[in-house]
Amino acid sequence: MENFTFHNTTKIIFGRKTEETVGKEIAEVLKEKVLKQKGEEKDKAYNKYIKILLHYGGDTIKKIGLYDRVVKSLKDEEFEFHELSGVKPNPVAGKVREGIKLCRDKNINFILAVGGGSVIDSAKAIAIGVNYSGDIWDFFSGKAKPQTALDIGVILTVPAAGSESSVVSVITDEKTQIKKGFHSHLILPKFSILNPELTFTILPFQTACGAADTLAHIFERYFTQTKNTDLTDRLCEAAMKTVIENTPVVLNKPEDYDARAEMMWASTIAHNGILGTGRIEDWASHKLGHELSAIYGVVHGAALSIIFPAWMKYVYKFNLRKFVQFAARVWGVDPFFSSEDDIALEGINRFKKFLKEIGLPTSLGELNIGSDKFEEMAEKELQWGLLGNFKKLNKEDIIAIYKLAL
Repeated sequence: MENFTFHNTTKIIFGRKTEETVGKEIAEVLKEKVLKQKGEEKDKAYNKYIKILLHYGGDTIKKIGLYDRVVKSLKDEEFEFHELSGVKPNPVAGKVREGIKLCRDKNINFILAVGGGSVIDSAKAIAIGVNYSGDIWDFFSGKAKPQTALDIGVILTVPAAGSESSVVSVITDEKTQIKKGFHSHLILPKFSILNPELTFTILPFQTACGAADTLAHIFERYFTQTKNTDLTDRLCEAAMKTVIENTPVVLNKPEDYDARAEMMWASTIAHNGILGTGRIEDWASHKLGHELSAIYGVVHGAALSIIFPAWMKYVYKFNLRKFVQFAARVWGVDPFFSSEDDIALEGINRFKKFLKEIGLPTSLGELNIGSDKFEEMAEKELQWGLLGNFKKLNKEDIIAIYKLAL
């Protein structure tokens, strides 16, 4: 096991109707900070200094009544707020710049993200850009590091990305078609509200993509060359099995609260850092998937459902025992099934079968994506060095994995 420091300060508020408390949660975060800055002592006088950006995607939150409940909670606390909607899957730098300008123009000092990972990642990027004189992409390209960030709160509507309790933001630069992540504890949300009821109306494909994204976050930590990680191995395996067992349930019974709750909490646990403690993580597959999203607009979860089986088949021999363990503990492959090689491959095949059964693509051909951009994609990803840690991937490796995914 490697040395580690675990630090996650996001407050999780989980359960039915918890979104109705959002105004009070924001007040709790900001009251002392604003009173100290303004020297104000009268009760609730701090509210006049708080200006909120309500950041969300489309009309879904209005259709399910969430928007009205959020607005009521903010108004109950007498907060001034301004809205910025229109966040798309695979959030783009252009929308982030729009949000930064709005925050500056309106002197906004708190961002409330209501939505899934795309909305939250967009909010995080806005938060670090407001007090920075340069362009937001400087942080994602490694040219600069933020010194400050606006406070962020979250109401989660799509369990998938785990951004509600992570130090990561991922956005796409439309001009270069580069999708890139940025890490900083400055962008950890102060609180995240998780009500499984808000996920009842998620479309089946979106639900399945969320499951794939959650599993992918676990895989990036689970498949490691670090030895003596049995505790976190078993935590990872438990989280995987929770997603595998509950995904078919919610696809057949969308309003099964208990199954939705399991999926939502698993998604958060998968990416809040705890499963990666003491381990060297990989993250090559995410970067390969980012190219599919940036160039072809493939939904992130679907990109991962295509890339991960191909990556697994390409690298499994570099730690055969880990893949045998994965096959036996997660997919129930008989450890006496055959050779270790066959056991590992059977586990990968069962994973791929699961993805197909929940309605996800497992090949590029299903999306009519050919091999013409493989070299370009590989070169773009290698701008920052070799990919991954389970096996360091060079250009030839990357192209080979894309070919396995055809």
